[in-house]
Amino acid sequence: MRVVVLSDTHAPRRWKACPPRVAEHLRDADVILHAGDVCVPGVLDELAAYAPVHVVRGNNDGPDIAEWGAPETLELDLAGLRVAMIHDSGQKAGRAARMRERFPDADLVVFGHSHIPLDHTEAGLRVFNPGSPTDRRRQPHGTLGLLTVEDGLLVAAGIVPVT
Repeated sequence: MRVVVLSDTHAPRRWKACPPRVAEHLRDADVILHAGDVCVPGVLDELAAYAPVHVVRGNNDGPDIAEWGAPETLELDLAGLRVAMIHDSGQKAGRAARMRERFPDADLVVFGHSHIPLDHTEAGLRVFNPGSPTDRRRQPHGTLGLLTVEDGLLVAAGIVPVT
């Protein structure tokens, strides 16, 4: 299963339409995860044209994103991999322990909010932030995440520059 992970698209201010380098990755996606701060539901409709979308609400998302189907947190099974999603995982210090306590059954926690890409494993839990494809802030590039899941295992994960 090929998973494209996005966060912090901040439409329409930053995401006017799907950026071409993002679309390149979406064409091969089996599923799309969006870790919040979508800002307008049209982005989710656009993404859903590529593959099924799972999304959580970010601090800049309103009732229209909730109506689209975005809860505050989400736990799902992707080809046997137990994935949890939340927009804001809190401060860096103690993140893995905090996420393990919040999502005790998760193999992977996907989050956003900071716009800082991260792929980190600690105490048996992998935490993954794809960064933002459209609002890089102090990062050198806009980014997204790519995951490959097979038989319940995360066999590949990467952060890919798209700007």
